[in-house]
Amino acid sequence: MRVRKRTGAEEMLAANPQYVVSEPEIFKGKWAERFGNDRPIHIEIGMGKGQFITGMAKAYPEINYIGIDMQVSVVSFALDKVLEQNLPNVQLLHVDGSALTNYFSEGEVDQIYLNFSDPWPKKRHEKRRLTSKEFLAVDETILKPNGELHFKTDNRGLFEYSLASFSQYGMILNQVWLDLHASTYEGNIMTEYEQKFSAKGQPIYRVEAYFPHQDKK
Repeated sequence: MRVRKRTGAEEMLAANPQYVVSEPEIFKGKWAERFGNDRPIHIEIGMGKGQFITGMAKAYPEINYIGIDMQVSVVSFALDKVLEQNLPNVQLLHVDGSALTNYFSEGEVDQIYLNFSDPWPKKRHEKRRLTSKEFLAVDETILKPNGELHFKTDNRGLFEYSLASFSQYGMILNQVWLDLHASTYEGNIMTEYEQKFSAKGQPIYRVEAYFPHQDKK
């Protein structure tokens, strides 16, 4: 999600260190200490303005959530929601989502969310797609056994690419939705983009997948 530069965003993040982690590499392997508990950790890579991750945190207070985005203005809008709702189980990182092994140790994360990621439609930009094999290798490293990757998009081309990428990488697909809002799926938390696109009648695609070395029995 691209947003206009927000005046004072950097100062806002700096003024709220209880929610915004300025040096997340310090907590690699120690996120339980940061949260003050050993509850499951779910991360969202590219969190938009934070509607999804704050909605999840409110609905599931027994889970710790970490929102990640490269844009300082985006993180500041997510922080607005965290402060407004007083969500102690949310932490925000203003970092590059491609460098997750700098911030999370092997098997430290229980679940990863990718919502309405940039499709990067040109072939030469394939490596920038968050469902490319390069990113999947990082996800596989930081996820715990039985940890899952949940992906939502309105972009059919990206969804088809992602299903193929998951399969070629050797991932197992738990469930696939070709029109999420027309399905019987319950408990869906919508992102800002999802609200916009679904209101126009566009189908929302969703998949849950995991890596083959993880025993799902």
